[in-house]
Amino acid sequence: MTTDQIKARLESDKIQKIKLAGFDIDGVMRGKYISLDKFFSAIEKGLGFCDVTFGWDMIDQLYEQPTVTGWHTGYPDLLAKIDLSTYRVIPWEQNTALFLLDFYENENQPLAVSPRQLLQTVVRKANDMGFQPYMSAEYEYFIFRETPHSLEDKGFENMTPLSPGWFGYSVLRASAASEFVHAIIDGMEAYDVELEGIHTETGPGVYETAIQYDTACNAADKAALFKTGVKEILSRHGLVATFMARWSPDYPGCSGHLHQSLWNLEGNTNLFADESDPQGLSQIMKHYIAGQTATMPHMMALICPTINAYKRTVPGAWAPTNASWGIENRTASLRAIPGTSPKSTRTEYRLAGSDANPHISMAASLAAGLYGIEHQLDPGEPFTGNAYEAPEGRFEPLPKSLEEATDQLKNSETIRACLGDAFVDHFAITREHEIAEYRRAITDWELKRYFEII
Repeated sequence: MTTDQIKARLESDKIQKIKLAGFDIDGVMRGKYISLDKFFSAIEKGLGFCDVTFGWDMIDQLYEQPTVTGWHTGYPDLLAKIDLSTYRVIPWEQNTALFLLDFYENENQPLAVSPRQLLQTVVRKANDMGFQPYMSAEYEYFIFRETPHSLEDKGFENMTPLSPGWFGYSVLRASAASEFVHAIIDGMEAYDVELEGIHTETGPGVYETAIQYDTACNAADKAALFKTGVKEILSRHGLVATFMARWSPDYPGCSGHLHQSLWNLEGNTNLFADESDPQGLSQIMKHYIAGQTATMPHMMALICPTINAYKRTVPGAWAPTNASWGIENRTASLRAIPGTSPKSTRTEYRLAGSDANPHISMAASLAAGLYGIEHQLDPGEPFTGNAYEAPEGRFEPLPKSLEEATDQLKNSETIRACLGDAFVDHFAITREHEIAEYRRAITDWELKRYFEII
């Protein structure tokens, strides 16, 4: 939209306040409110945004050996440009609009470590190859009758879930909680984050929500906005949602599955579908799957970026443990879905958890699929049966810890070629920081096991 169109839209929507926000390496939404005068000035010139956003972790602890910024640079401002196409009215705030930011090293050089711009770069490559990627995310998350203060007071123990028991696809539970469920559905629709469905999952107070598919960049924006938006909406009802990969050993983990397909540039033909193929899958789709399974162990740190993520990728937790694929097989890492029509043929990248940064996970998995197409990789035959029990050597095992995954990422020339050295080096430093923070921690498990007895 032009500046004049934006002005007319803001007046029509009675906007008095502007919120600007971008996403850091962990997918945390960082932003601020600015005046309308400041906004109109920034449309033309951009604005400064402190680069510490890429120099600290999710709880604002500074990285010890950063490559992007640090005490040695003085933490200067980045150039932030407003993406006018991301205009949204925030339904749960009065007279307030949101715009997303992109970050630049200078006027013409996007910031190489910015997750949103990483995805934009990979999408441009897909477009150059003749593809328009479409994606969507579906998230599982637990809801608690808590507040940030009560969680701290309880030490994150003995938390009260929204509802008790194990009751997947429960009409009763969702109906009883319709005040909150409807607030999410209606709020997200007004927020331009269309939902395909929402239902209870297996566990106390757990829900799964599928977001309507869109072009890859829009899909990632909507996924990231959904995660923060759900927390904003629920906080107004005295509730808290967690998107941790696995918050309790008593319940399954929380997935963030990614549905993906490649279309022609006009967006009217799904290039993953082939009705002449016995399985309904095109060669492009098979190469795409092969690229994803071949690179999955080396890019797992990008898809499973937290210490906790590896508590989910264990047998029996509905998350994959090897780089496998199958047709309509939910035990495999890649589920090929022929769909009920060529339009709905797609892959489901089941490795991703709800804690993943959607811009990074979509960029990495898309780059992997394009790599498979470029090199015409063969995925082999789809696996039937329980992929957890696949014969030894059939599929490459996935890393079992963030440390192992980060080592594989750092040493992968393939992933560096797909995503660039600057991003891989920076991301690896951030994961090594996460590992170091974990090693310094004394867990409840250690105290209960060793404090008195040893």
